[in-house]
Amino acid sequence: MADTMKGLKRTHYCGEVTEVGQEVVVGGFVDRIRNKGGVIFIVLRDRTGIVQLLFNDKSNPEIFEKAASCHSEYVLMAKGKVVERENKNYKIKTGLVEVFVDDLRILAKAQTPPFEIVSDSNVNEELRLKYRFLDLRREPLQRNIIMRHEIAKVTREYFYENGFIEIETPMMMKSTPEGARDYLIPSRVHQGKFYALPQSPQIYKQLLMISGYDRYIQLARCFRDEDLRADRQPEFTQIDLEMSFVDAEDIQECVEGFVQRVFKEVMNVDIPTPLPRLTFADAMNRYGSDKPDTRFGFEIQDISEIVKDIDFVVFQNALSDGGSVRAINVKNGAGTYTRKEIDKLVEHAKGIGAKGLAYIRWADEPNCSFKKFLKDGELETVCNAVGAEKGDLVLICADKNKTVLSTLGAIRLICGKRLDVIPEDKYNFLWITEMPFFEHDDDNDTWVAAHHPFTMPMEECIEYLDTDPANVRAKAWDLVLNGTELSSGSMRITDFELQQRMFEALGMTDEEIQAKFGFLVDAYRYAAPPHGGMGIGLDRLAMIMCKADSLRDVTAFPKVQNASELMSECPSVVDEESLSVLGIKVDVKEN
Repeated sequence: MADTMKGLKRTHYCGEVTEVGQEVVVGGFVDRIRNKGGVIFIVLRDRTGIVQLLFNDKSNPEIFEKAASCHSEYVLMAKGKVVERENKNYKIKTGLVEVFVDDLRILAKAQTPPFEIVSDSNVNEELRLKYRFLDLRREPLQRNIIMRHEIAKVTREYFYENGFIEIETPMMMKSTPEGARDYLIPSRVHQGKFYALPQSPQIYKQLLMISGYDRYIQLARCFRDEDLRADRQPEFTQIDLEMSFVDAEDIQECVEGFVQRVFKEVMNVDIPTPLPRLTFADAMNRYGSDKPDTRFGFEIQDISEIVKDIDFVVFQNALSDGGSVRAINVKNGAGTYTRKEIDKLVEHAKGIGAKGLAYIRWADEPNCSFKKFLKDGELETVCNAVGAEKGDLVLICADKNKTVLSTLGAIRLICGKRLDVIPEDKYNFLWITEMPFFEHDDDNDTWVAAHHPFTMPMEECIEYLDTDPANVRAKAWDLVLNGTELSSGSMRITDFELQQRMFEALGMTDEEIQAKFGFLVDAYRYAAPPHGGMGIGLDRLAMIMCKADSLRDVTAFPKVQNASELMSECPSVVDEESLSVLGIKVDVKEN
């Protein structure tokens, strides 16, 4: 039978025991045991760190025997005096001391765990996720979860200090189009009707501005039924904010203050402000991405004018079709990228949609894949145009602009990682501004909204809403950090007539407008202050600050690729009686 805590009360966390001469009571899990015969050492672990317990068979034989019966992951409480450690460990905070134990309680015994609870576990992730409650005992995950807590704590403190009010919005709401599939909840009372879990609190926070709560904040749980990847989970937390009587610069300035505060307090890293800005068009032209990683070079360069007279059919076809020829100069890339390695890049480019890549590999002498089409001096002209020198690799793509930019943007990242030129301890924030208002749906040859339908167009673009959608820019922006989109924000439409024009430009009928957004449209009839806001991904922010590879490393109980949770085995089958109450019959469709 397990011991009890009676008579003992924890006085210190393991990682806080540092002062010789103190009487302490600690509790935690057995990390490891060393039995030296007449002396036993037990390393005890809790969320703050570890401390070594010392047992001697001569001073207290009964306590010594109890210590000898312990195994890994047993839960113990120990009372004793802090003494100086003979073999000191200067790498850890408690490494100069140990606790000479005079009272030991075994509160719970543990079976042998399915994997060793160590920091650098090599066990496959699937097994660790199945036993997530054990995986979460490992120091790296505990450090990440605690840092995420610190980020959330600083977040609330900062926004409270800046006049924001935390208001909860419903978790069960009306299904509205947000760009991804909703998770739906069937209603027992209103059979045949469904609630939706919020993809974001977008509509509610706009209603709060109409209601007069001019600075709203919420650490909001959001849900999206979409395919997962390393930086996406079906449920996530958004630092959601909205502000009235402001413009875009006011919102961005407020968020810059938050970024500066959270990095300083949590990581002691200084983030200079104001943060740099790039228009969407400039970001795409220079980096081939609307979320560029600016920690390294290899920027895209338009060489269309330089190569327009080169008699190479690939270049000529692209230019005659209204496309372009662009290049990246991979500095010092010639040594790393052999012909075989370049072929892999070409295949990757084809997978994105490009027809291929041309290249100039300058090892000892420039080796050009289209050399036979060049006249004297033309190779030198191209190299000079992109700043190529001995040791560099120039990669060239010719196609429609959209294909060229997306291809070189992806290839740029691959080369940056391959050459290890992306600094890990650098945090490059970037505002992407002047976002396109519409996106062209090539399959249906129509223009669709690039943002939610309440996004304000820039004033100078309103006249083009009906006639030239390609040239309409939004009062919308993204916050990017090291190539990851952390947040999207915008000013909102508050003019009732402009909102109607926006719906019409999206091809929505009056019936559709009323069915999907009627309550919000009605609210705007009663006047709304100018307002805008953002939603910052807390999970993604934590992932980058923790230097984690995946959101799973900063989420206590994450889902895997197919949106299931391995530990609890959800989603699961529901019994017929529960379904009958809801008026539901299940028709399973094969994938």
